[in-house]
Amino acid sequence: MRISVSSDMDEPVARALLAELRDRGHEVSPHGALSPGDDPQWAVCSAAAAREVADGSADQAVVCCWTGTGASIAANKVPGVRAALCTDAYTADGARRWNDANVLALSLRLTSAPVLKEILDAWFTASPSDDAEDRRNVEWTERLDGTRPGPPPGD
Repeated sequence: MRISVSSDMDEPVARALLAELRDRGHEVSPHGALSPGDDPQWAVCSAAAAREVADGSADQAVVCCWTGTGASIAANKVPGVRAALCTDAYTADGARRWNDANVLALSLRLTSAPVLKEILDAWFTASPSDDAEDRRNVEWTERLDGTRPGPPPGD
């Protein structure tokens, strides 16, 4: 799987993320502080990673900043992206399962190496739900960002 990864800082957890993804056999496309010469601002590098998901050049992305909040906000501004800030494995599992999230946002401050592995295990193990209500919610979000035809339900 091709994974686009961004971080606004070259922190140990960001380097561990790159190594862990490569060890799992993924092709990694780094952005921001993880790619010399790139703009490391969280809004810029998170959007760059998210755009690769939206345009199909990456299957998924992981975006990082100090809290993870800015990275998730910037990624979610890219149409077609459903980014989820996850600080634990349960949240990562739910984000993939119920929300069909395609971008994982992580906090560089809160994520330890063991927690990182647990989050990635949950993220890559979970599959999007086939439940009709879950699918309707995902479709609704796609209409909100204009990637699915028609107005959002209720409009």
